[in-house]
Amino acid sequence: MSNIAITGKAQQTYDAIVIGSGISGGWAAKELCEKGLRTLVLDRGRLVRHVDDYPTMHMDPWDMPGAGALTAQQASEQHIQRRSGFVDATNSHFFVNDVLHPYIEEQRFDWIRGYQVGGRSLTWGRQCYRWSDLDFEANAREGIGVDWPIRYRDIEPWYDYVERFVGVSGEKLGLPHLPDGQFLKPMELNCLERHVKERVEKQFPGRYITIGRVAHLTEPINGRGTCQYRNRCGRGCPYGAYFSSNAVTLPAAEATGNLTLRPDAIVTSILYDEDTGRATGVQVIDAATREATEYFARIIFCNASTVATTAILLNSRSSRFPNGLGNDSGELGHNMMDHHYFVGAMGVYDGFEDEYYKGRRPNGVYIPRYRNLDGASDRGRGYLRGYGYQGGAGRGGWADGINAPGFGAAFKDGLFQPGPWGMMLNGFGEVLPDHRNHMRLDYDQTDQWGQPLIVFNCGFGENELAMRKDMQADAAEMLEAGGLRDIVTFDYIGAMGKGVHEMGTARMGRDPRTSVLNAFNQMHAVPNVFVTDGSCMTSSSCVNPSITYMALTARACAYAVDEMKKGNL
Repeated sequence: MSNIAITGKAQQTYDAIVIGSGISGGWAAKELCEKGLRTLVLDRGRLVRHVDDYPTMHMDPWDMPGAGALTAQQASEQHIQRRSGFVDATNSHFFVNDVLHPYIEEQRFDWIRGYQVGGRSLTWGRQCYRWSDLDFEANAREGIGVDWPIRYRDIEPWYDYVERFVGVSGEKLGLPHLPDGQFLKPMELNCLERHVKERVEKQFPGRYITIGRVAHLTEPINGRGTCQYRNRCGRGCPYGAYFSSNAVTLPAAEATGNLTLRPDAIVTSILYDEDTGRATGVQVIDAATREATEYFARIIFCNASTVATTAILLNSRSSRFPNGLGNDSGELGHNMMDHHYFVGAMGVYDGFEDEYYKGRRPNGVYIPRYRNLDGASDRGRGYLRGYGYQGGAGRGGWADGINAPGFGAAFKDGLFQPGPWGMMLNGFGEVLPDHRNHMRLDYDQTDQWGQPLIVFNCGFGENELAMRKDMQADAAEMLEAGGLRDIVTFDYIGAMGKGVHEMGTARMGRDPRTSVLNAFNQMHAVPNVFVTDGSCMTSSSCVNPSITYMALTARACAYAVDEMKKGNL
């Protein structure tokens, strides 16, 4: 990637600065560069080039020591990252070393991080679901938190815009609470999934089973290859079929000639001019040399991910903002949300012994929310909002023979026979905003760059715990309706952060007294600072949020550039 500033010069000036290069930062870079702004993108992590820096993308288990398992040393260095269940030797280089990057847990918080150019866009789950007014109106309807300053009509054209560029495959369902998008052809359900779908939809009207809506190309777009069904997405996709900043948005930004990318640049604070009431730039520490540098710009987009963005804002203190930049409301750092999941059921199916499936589909089934859809009818169940399910069906393979008793030719031949069919449903539930769930900075304890450690004090509430009872029971009853046997339920709630969808700590709102950002993700108090990563969220819905971050970012960039042209910024 060209035009990379490895060593910075003091007081360099750009039209725009973007902090972070992940899901939302990549989109900010693309949009601002394409609109003609000389844009500096800062990322605290190392440079990762598309394809060139995906070292395990083609490896098979036998190519790696321990067949891809973490070594004891790796496990000790990533003891928090492993809590997610997503980290092994094939992708551990895309997750941080927890020993080198500590934080403080007053309550357990599973902060899953990727410090590199592209951030967690290299390891995200790719599931893309639009919000509806059921979500945008929920806070106002129920008197929870604050009202969203936007509705579905405000963001609908931006969903269209980003989906066409990202490439989202999926099936249209016509559900008002899960709006359809600009979909490529859907991936296929396998035979057991089709069977369970038919049974469940017949027995439970209003429940639907569909293929996941996922950012994998099933048709070519803009020179990107289509999905090869390898299911090695978290290693980096060399075909560009799996959407990431590295493969898609950053190359688009670079193609304009307006992008300057600086890796290993730790943004410590945003600079503020009390005379103008505007931010002037950022202060950066070089991760390797610890050299301090300042960069300047007319507008600043904060996209470092929820926790990192909020930490930067909290650390940006002045006499005007003693508690953090733009924190007149006192809400900065509060209202932390995530999704609660790892609750559901699994079972075994007798049948379809003569059927299998092709490839390793990097996707599963999705069951959209069906509880509390009218905002009233299900209140007797003891909780607000709702949940959906992700999951899928498959057959056991040769690994079923590991540690199994036996020897000889017959035993070896048996290892090549597929095992029985099974299916799992895993619930994803909404977390309500709560001022008590917060993060803050501890200035008495610092990291290796002298920056204050982040302190988490967040936990799930009674609403989430009550919801999980239904999430578990409903999963079991749907599998039973599908004809599965030996159904086992599970509930491994873990801690907030485990869903890797942390959000809400610099929320949007209508009133500057109760929120940090306005309807265009613009700081109420500092109008040339925009926040479009997960920290902007006012509630959490029960669906994966990344496509919403992308749409909000594209919308905010268009607004910011228009305001610049008008002379307002």
